[in-house]
This record gives sequence, C-alpha cells and structure tokens, in this order.
Amino acid sequence: MRHIISILLQNEAGALARVAGMFSSRGYNIDSLSVAPTHDPLVSRLTLATTGSDAVIEQIIKQTRKLVDVVEITDLSSADHLECELVMLKIDVAGVNTRQVIDCIRSRRGVILDETENTRIVQLAGTGAEIDAFVQEVAKLATVLELVRSGLAAMQRGLQSMAIPSA
Repeated sequence: MRHIISILLQNEAGALARVAGMFSSRGYNIDSLSVAPTHDPLVSRLTLATTGSDAVIEQIIKQTRKLVDVVEITDLSSADHLECELVMLKIDVAGVNTRQVIDCIRSRRGVILDETENTRIVQLAGTGAEIDAFVQEVAKLATVLELVRSGLAAMQRGLQSMAIPSA
C-alpha cells in the first residue's frame, strides 16, 4: 500500500540522512521526497511517499519518531488530505502544431515559463496521476527533452495540523 509520511524535523545537518536511513535500513524505497523549511526556519517539513504494508510502515514511523531530530511524524495516507506535485518539462515543438500543444497545456492549467523558437518550458502543479497524464498527453504532441518533478507535498484537510511545539 502507498503511504504518505509527513515529518516535522529540526532544520539541522544530517537530519534528512537519518530519516532516509531509517527507511533504507529496513529495505523500503522512498518513491518521492521533498523537504523545505516551514514558517519557523528552525523546523523543516519532510514529505515522503513509499510503498509497504501498514504494519511495517507503522514500525518505521515508531522508530523514526525516536530520532532526536524528529519533532512530529504522521502517516497522511489514512487521513483526508490534499497532495500536490510540481513538474517542469522542456519540449521540442519544431515541426509540430504548436496550437495543439498550447491548447493541451492550457486545458490542464499549465503555464509556459519560457519559449524559444523550437522549445517551450512548461510548468504544471497537480496530483501525481494528473502529472503522469499530462506528460503522456504532451509526449504525443511534442518531444519531451527534459523533465523534473518536485516531489510530493501533502497536508491534512481541516483544522487538525502538525504543530511545532511551543518553546
């Protein structure tokens, strides 16, 4: 089963490596990983996606919670949550119907960030499935030269939130 793990951790050197090590030492691949400081520059939010049984992921979460750098950890998979990812792709539009490409980009709420005579750099935010579908559709219309994805960001809906403990 796919799990989305959200972790608040101290923004210190080595903290990310210790968390990633907890997963790899148990033989679990991290499919997606994103990390950045929160509104408190001393705390970062790490969001990762992995696949595994509920029981094993629960054990990994318990062990990760014990790491000194970890402030809070939760598995968002069973909670009502939103998830989003960003993709940027560079496409070659030489010799193709650029109107079709532009229509495809606009229909998916994409944005053209840069254009040259033969290339476009496009940005799109959405779920992983939306991004996969977009890339497949664009690849039918033009040649994908380069692609970069940000990794998953996720947040629980409603008032419940991962809070940074008061000092």
